[in-house]
Amino acid sequence: MGETAHTAPLPHADTHLRTPKHTPAQSNPSSSQPSSGLAVLDGSRGDCALGRDRDAVQPGIFGPSRMPTLKDAPYAENSNDSAWLSNADRPLTGYERVFGTIGTQRSMRTRGAVEDVAAMADRGGLTVRDLQRQQFADRVPAADLAGDDVVRACAALPGGTARGTDGREVDVRESCAVLARWDRTMDTDSRGALLFDRFWRRLTAEAGTQLWKVPFSAADPVRTPRGLDTSVPAFATALADTVTELRTAGIALDSRLGEHQSVERNGERIAVPGGTESLGVWNKVEARWDPARGYTEVSTGSSYVQAVGWDGSGCPAARTLLTYSQSSNPNSPYFSDQTRLFSGERWVTSRFCEKDIRSSPALKVVRVRER
Repeated sequence: MGETAHTAPLPHADTHLRTPKHTPAQSNPSSSQPSSGLAVLDGSRGDCALGRDRDAVQPGIFGPSRMPTLKDAPYAENSNDSAWLSNADRPLTGYERVFGTIGTQRSMRTRGAVEDVAAMADRGGLTVRDLQRQQFADRVPAADLAGDDVVRACAALPGGTARGTDGREVDVRESCAVLARWDRTMDTDSRGALLFDRFWRRLTAEAGTQLWKVPFSAADPVRTPRGLDTSVPAFATALADTVTELRTAGIALDSRLGEHQSVERNGERIAVPGGTESLGVWNKVEARWDPARGYTEVSTGSSYVQAVGWDGSGCPAARTLLTYSQSSNPNSPYFSDQTRLFSGERWVTSRFCEKDIRSSPALKVVRVRER
């Protein structure tokens, strides 16, 4: 059973996805890779020449024996991260640095996805419907990890105020109540999601390594770091600045996410569910922020999504979505059709076997004969 809901971006309808070329093997890969993880080949050095692995399908690329491999595991998951935690119970090691880091802190999205996929594997009996539900669960792992701490610390602020970066005192009592009621999802109808999203971006940017009480441990990579440190000055400052930011843009603190996170198609706004990487949301979505108006357009996130499995009939059961729709032509009926489906958390039934094709309500048969 396969699922690719969390591995690719959602561009505008007129954007083409490009996959990076496979990085060539090197005789000494670590000597030419900066800390950012980007592979850079120095053409003036002989030790940066392309390598030749005996089991490679062609010279210049890595052979399978040097790639990270996971076999006979109950699950495998990757959320645009290193291969190290494809399965948290069986961390992969010993591969080249170009395939990702080993023993380093994972993204919040990887941590949340590992939790969700491992739980599905433990339950067993996985179905395509389970994958469909997972795609649109829109759970916020960052909120599950820190939400209670945020609400408590917010309610405990003296006088219900916090000082922003401009030095002004801001009444944040309403934000405390909104966050306490928030369902901790990034669904389009979720109230409080936008507030937490903007707050979390500021807090993580300002607090840095001081954000957590329990630091990262390679021995417990899914559960660490944890324990939000709300005593750091960045906490109150981020909250005050977020409240000011939303009010300046004329956005109610308890507004629905879909009222602001959307795309425009032929003059109509279409709400888009999902959230950003640092929130840990499986259904990754990123929108542009305009200080005067708030989010103006979703620019990246989930793109081609599929949930595929077999139910014993011999024909694959497949549900798919092309979130930015099939056509970039505004006059086409396919300009926004699947974007609307994505907004409504609905799917396209892909039909492979003859009986499934014939049962499609949209089937049209054209018979061609020679004259």
